[in-house]
Amino acid sequence: MIHVIAVITTKAGQRQQVLDAFRRNMPAVHAEKGCIEYRPVVDAADAGPIQTPIGADSFMVIEKWDSMEDLTAHASSAHMAAYANEVKALIADRAVHVLTDVSK
Repeated sequence: MIHVIAVITTKAGQRQQVLDAFRRNMPAVHAEKGCIEYRPVVDAADAGPIQTPIGADSFMVIEKWDSMEDLTAHASSAHMAAYANEVKALIADRAVHVLTDVSK
């Protein structure tokens, strides 16, 4: 299984607009071969001192894929290209972490 954590930072005040576009794209991603999980997350309220906030203009995308091939197909899909084009002017920064489990 492949895990992805993407940190998306929008331009000031644009997070909701980007999240709206992200949510519209979610059904197409969930229908992709190998998609196990694909969801946006934001800072939990009142998490206290254990939390390092990502901030009001950021969100993370939590993804799980059956294989690297499935993730590669996802990244090159037409609906992801359309989403990227829709939000590119609203994004300030993006970091994508592709991870594999080493617990075993």
